Order: sequence, then C-alpha cells, then structure tokens
Amino acid sequence: MPATKTFTREEVSRHSSGEDLWIIIDGAVYDMSRFIDMHPGGAFPILEYAGKDATDAFYGLHRQEVLVKYQRYKIGVIEGETPQVALRQPGDLSAVPYGEPSAWMGFKSPYYTESHIQFRVAVRKLIDELADDVRPYEETGGRIPDEIVQKFGAAGLLAASIGPGKWLKEYAVRLPGGLDPDEYDYFHETIVHEEMGRIGAKGAVTGMVGGMTISVPTIIHFGSKKMKAEVIPPILAGKKRMALAITEPYAGSDVASIKTTAKRSADGKFFIVNGVKKWITTGQFADYFSTAVRTDKGISMLLIERTEGVETKSIKTSYSSSAGTAYVSFENVKVPVENLLGKEGKGLFYVLSNFNHERWSMIVGANMAGRLAVQECFKWAMQRKVFGKRLIDQPVIRNKLAKMIASVESVQSWCDSITYQMCHMDYNEQADKLAGPIALCKYQSTRMLHNVSDDACQIFGGRSITKTGMGKHIEALQRTYKFSAILGGSEEILADLGVRQAVKKFPPGARL
Repeated sequence: MPATKTFTREEVSRHSSGEDLWIIIDGAVYDMSRFIDMHPGGAFPILEYAGKDATDAFYGLHRQEVLVKYQRYKIGVIEGETPQVALRQPGDLSAVPYGEPSAWMGFKSPYYTESHIQFRVAVRKLIDELADDVRPYEETGGRIPDEIVQKFGAAGLLAASIGPGKWLKEYAVRLPGGLDPDEYDYFHETIVHEEMGRIGAKGAVTGMVGGMTISVPTIIHFGSKKMKAEVIPPILAGKKRMALAITEPYAGSDVASIKTTAKRSADGKFFIVNGVKKWITTGQFADYFSTAVRTDKGISMLLIERTEGVETKSIKTSYSSSAGTAYVSFENVKVPVENLLGKEGKGLFYVLSNFNHERWSMIVGANMAGRLAVQECFKWAMQRKVFGKRLIDQPVIRNKLAKMIASVESVQSWCDSITYQMCHMDYNEQADKLAGPIALCKYQSTRMLHNVSDDACQIFGGRSITKTGMGKHIEALQRTYKFSAILGGSEEILADLGVRQAVKKFPPGARL
C-alpha cells in the first residue's frame, strides 16, 4: 500500500480554481477537480470552499457515508493533524449518549450479562456485513433474493429471530457468536430484533423475517413432529418462507369474526378452504401460510402450502413492497387434515397466545426505532448550525431531546421487565399473565414512537420529509411508524385489552 501523502494547508490553498480544486475535510485532502461537475448539488457549494477547510460545511450537508463512498478522491492528509471525527467501522457500538441501551453505555444491569454484551457485538458485526445486501430493496421493492436470505440463515439470524427453546438444539441451530442454544434467552432475542432494526430498511427486513417470526412459533408449539421436520429446517435455512394469515378485510383485531372456512371433504382426508386474508406480511413471497380458519368446531389453525387455489396479490403500503404485504385468496384449497395445528376448535387460543410474542417483538422494534431517532437527532443537533449557533444550544431543541430520551428509556425499562418475566415463565404461564402487560406496553411504545417521530421531524425540518440525505432515517420513521400502532392489534384495542385483563384479576374485596 503506497504511503499517504502529506500536505500543508498553504499547499492546499493554491488549488482553488474550478479546474484545480482541493478541499480539506477533517484533516484529509480531497481532489475535487474531476468530481465538481458530477456533484449532485451543483458546483457552487464546492467552489465556495476551494482550497479551504470544508469540514463543518460538509457535515452540515452530508452524512458520513458519503465521505466513505467517495474515498477514491482522497489524495493525502494535512501534515501534523489528526482526524477529529471517528469513521464508523463494522461492528462499532455508538458512543452517543442514549445511542445504545444503558448496559452498553457503561451502566450496570440486572438483566444483561456478559453473554448478552458479547452477543450484541457478534450480531452487530454480522448484520453490518449483510446490511448493504438488503438496503437497496427498500427502495426498489420486490422479493429479496433467496441467496441473501440464506446468508442470514447461515449466520443463525433467522432462527435467532424466532426465539429461545429446546427446538434450537433439536434443529442443530448455530447461533451468532457461537452461543450455546441452551444459553439463548429472550434478552438475546431482544438484541437480534434491535440489531435487525438498525439496518434501516423496515419494509425489506419485515419481508425477510417478519412473517417468519410470527408464524413459525405456531408450528413449533402446535405442529406435529412430521410437520416440524418438513417445514422448519428449510425456513431456518432461508430456502422457504412463511407467513401468518389471520387478518381479513372484515376482521382485524376482532379475530373471532373471521369468515375463512375449512370444510371437511366427503372422504374426511382434507379440509376444503375458502376465504380471503388481507395485509399479510411476507404473504406475497410465502411458501407456507399458518392460517386461521373456521371449521365445524370453531376457529382452528391450518398450515396451508402455496398450491392450487392459493393466490396472492401485492398490497401497496406506506413502506416498501419488499415487505411482501399481500391479499391472499383461498379458493377450494385442499389441505390434508394432518395439517391441522393443535386441536380443532382451539385456534383462537393459539392465535391469542401467539400474539404475546409477536407484540413483544414489535415493542422491541419500536423502541429501537425510537432510540435510533434519538441518536440521529442528537448528532444533528450537535453539528447543525443556525442563527450563528448549534441547534443543541437552543433550549427548545434540548427540551425536545429530553422528552425523546425519557420516553425511549421508560419503554426500554418496562420492556426489559416483561422480558425478564418471559425468561422465567413457561408458554402457558406467559399466555395467562403477560397478555395484559404486553398489550399495554405495546400501546405505550407506539405512543412513544408517535411523539418521538413528531419531535424528530421538527428537529430535522425539511430534511425529515426528504427520502435521501441527512434526514432519510427520520423521513422513513415518520412515514412508517404507524405500522407498529396498527399491526398486531391496534392501540385502542390493546389499551382496552390491558385494562380488561387487569379487571379479571381485580380482587373482589378491594374497596376504597
């Protein structure tokens, strides 16, 4: 590798014309002579700093990734000067206050052990290496290629997204960082969902793991041995995809009102399924559908393969079509009776108990989205200058940041408390005791995200409604945060559910 050339600032100042133009950014020298005509913002912003230090101006207009992208124009460094801005490396943790959960910011934790600390490092490095494969599909839409999904499968990230349990060892899952499956708990899973959220491609990530995360548990808990052996391994490897098909055009949070029917055939060997499902995450790409149906004995769950009579149509939503959100039609679909999940007529219990894990994972994702917004706003407030001073020097901006930080940290604490309970309760006890707290915490988390998104937009101004550039992550947040407030049970339904669950446990003798 050739030695880095050094220059003095006086030498750089001599290269100040349109044909011979150098600039300085954080002690590095860049030759912009060939780039100036290609600059998306025109020649003027670069000419203004010809032969000068453009560090503050650059970071006032561009994200650091732009500097990394155009490293080929770097020709040397300023003699005797050291960089003041750290270039982020794959796997790096944030040093921005509140940019990471407190256990990674030097604080003590009753929940997170050294195993969790090291696990995040391993997962972050893996995802940093894989993220660039995923991000383009957020903009272009469409199905993420199997080879990309299979990379996540080989890294153990697909299996890790589903959660802990004996099943991990049964299927010889290799977890990130070489973690023993017996050690894997819901705090490790928390880390996986948080790190997936850091990819910054909500639609694409949802299309890749969202449907799988909420549907595969129905097979793990209620599927037959034969079904598990056939379905689970190819899904964990990224070779097959799966969706949870419950919501219908006429029944969302009101699961008991679904109309999709499953009638037994004359020979008793099949269920004949007819009906439609709507807003099915990953549905457009799914090979399997864990489906809520109405049989003669009530609501039941069936595993339906993509076969004759199954049709999916893409639904355009506020985020990327790479989420695979679909309208699913079942027309006289023959489903073997062996594909019944659990017992016939017990489907509503299975759906509702499965909701706990789904809603919990959404809380984790929502809180990380809020935390990332805090980090973006904190960085922006420290580097953006208006009216001759930094944004952070304005009391109104500090007040907005204070509200954002306090709300994110409060949800984190509640979620961690619930996660601890999940680690020490079996599936049935979770279904009995945690439905209410998880419902209320999800309600709180999406109210938090509403307020954080609003404040973040005001801090970033026009950049928060621009899909590219400095505010692109805030723009994506304000465009998509309502998904968390609606999917998995709307805010109003969950707030009511939380109180109704509390009423059930209200002691009859309690009086003022």
